Formats: sequence, C-alpha cells, structure tokens
Amino acid sequence: MPANLPPEYFEVEKTLRQAKTPEEKIAIMEKLLSIIPRHKGTEKLVALYRSKIAKLKEEIEHRPAVAKKGQLFRIEKSGAGQVIVIGPPNSGKSALIRALTGIEVEVADFPFTTRIAAPYMMPFENIKIQLIDTPPITADYMESWLTEMIKAAEAVLLVIDSSSNEAAGHLEMILNRLKEKKIELVSENVSIPADKFPFMKRMLLVLNKNDLPKSERIVEEINTLFQPRFDQLFVSARTTDGLETLRQRIYQLLQVVRIYSKVPGKKPDYESPFILKKGSTIIDLARHIHKDFAEKLNYARVWNKAGTISGLRVTRDYVLNDEDTVELHI
Repeated sequence: MPANLPPEYFEVEKTLRQAKTPEEKIAIMEKLLSIIPRHKGTEKLVALYRSKIAKLKEEIEHRPAVAKKGQLFRIEKSGAGQVIVIGPPNSGKSALIRALTGIEVEVADFPFTTRIAAPYMMPFENIKIQLIDTPPITADYMESWLTEMIKAAEAVLLVIDSSSNEAAGHLEMILNRLKEKKIELVSENVSIPADKFPFMKRMLLVLNKNDLPKSERIVEEINTLFQPRFDQLFVSARTTDGLETLRQRIYQLLQVVRIYSKVPGKKPDYESPFILKKGSTIIDLARHIHKDFAEKLNYARVWNKAGTISGLRVTRDYVLNDEDTVELHI
C-alpha cells in the first residue's frame, strides 16, 4: 500500500538533513510523526522514526555533561525591563517577536530555528522593552542556561500554538520542566515576596495563531486543566490581531511606572521618563536621579496624567503613579 504522504511532510523532511544536534533531530522527527497519516502503508516509516528517536534519546542520556561554548548565559538588561519569551517548538515565538519589534528574526516552519538567546527591543509608546527570544523547550530537552535567564528576567511570555491539539500538553510540559528547576510562573496580580522573586515570575500566556481553527476549543481545555486560570491573551503574529493589546499587557507585567521630571519654570521631558517600580515614592525618584537630591530634598510638586492633580505640593513619601510629572525642590 502506498504511503500517500502529504506535501507538508516533504517540506519538514528537508529540514531533517540540516539538523545538527540530537535535540533538533528529535523535534523534527516528532513533527514528521504528527504529519504522517496512519494506515498500513506508513507503518514501517512510523516505526523507523520511533526507533531513531529512541536511539537519539539514549545518546542524549549517555553523553558527557560538557558546558556549551559561546552560549549566552546572561544578556545585559536594556530599556524599561527584560521579558523572556519561551515556548515549545513551532509555537510562533520568533514570528511574534518580529511582529512586535519590527526587527527581522529568523522564522521557519520547522522546530529549533532559534538556537541561542537573542535580545530585541519592542517599542511601547515612549519607551522600549527588551524581549529575549529563546530556543524551544521540549519534553526531552531544555537548555541548561535557560533557567538562569528566566530567573534574571522581570517577567515571562509563554507562547503556545492555540491551533494545536497538543497545546494543553505543551503548557503542562513546560510548567513541569520549570517546576523541576524550582521556577513557578504566576499571574500578573499575584504579589511576589522579595525573597521569592528569582524563582517566582509573573507570566502572560500568549495563545498565538488565533487565526487558525481550533483555538476556542483549545483554550477551554487549558482553563479546565489549569486552575487558577493563567492570565492569557489570544493573538496572531501573522495577522497582527491582538498585538497592540499584547504590548500593553507586557508593560503591565513589568510592574513599573513612568515618571517625567520637570525643572521649575520649564516644560517636562516626556521623551525620556524615569522607570521606577510600582509603589515607588518621591524619595525613591530623588535617589534615582542623584543622591544629592535625596539628601537635600525639601518637597515636590506633582501633576498627573488625568489633569486632576496640578502642581500639588507633596512630601517625600508620596506614592507615584504611571506618567506622573514631578518637580523636585531642594
């Protein structure tokens, strides 16, 4: 009986010849197994791939633990904050980053296009936020250095292909892999104690490819399996649906405020705001600008974005809100 393999099989099969590591080969073979139709004519082909996958997994288990040269274990933070983007193979992470940043990112329809961590700057209103693209996480492999990068970042975007039948399984797999490393992903509104911050990270679940069928059913499965429910957002990197909302949600994940400084008698600088943690006060801003301001600060005047506060005289413990304008007096 002929195999009658679909055209997609041959496109993905070409990438297998280019794969260099056992992890890449496994991910591509698993993709091929998901494409191959199941009937008597494909039984030998399916068995062949399963045998090869088993041998590659055995190779991974028995290879010596050697540190990888040239990998990025830490990327210097830039902009208003650092958000690390993770997900399983072919979730559309790189395509999403390209759509958000406008920067060309290597994108392909086969697993492991992203092999190292790479930083990109996403514009949001008058600031930029750093997004870190990362290699995919699978049930069999996660880069050893990825754990430390997640711990160093301010927040996490977990990107899942919402059109995939394996979406809920991929989410569970990644959460379990991170749990093994003592990393817990939590919703945006969860208060994280200071001593827990490296291991607890605010996360937004990004359900990509919402332009494809099955998305609504998949999210129902996710919400049934995972309680409490994660903060989630449907988007499409291809059609750009939901991307402006995603930019706003990424900013909210950082838990920061933008503060504009004003010299008495002059207009404020709206192009270069100071970035402070939510809950910061006038004295925190003064310390951020210069230690002399903090030591000599007498009082401050505040204007808010809504216009309901205009030049209000406040003390050093006044809590700042996003896009407040502040005039310090010493």
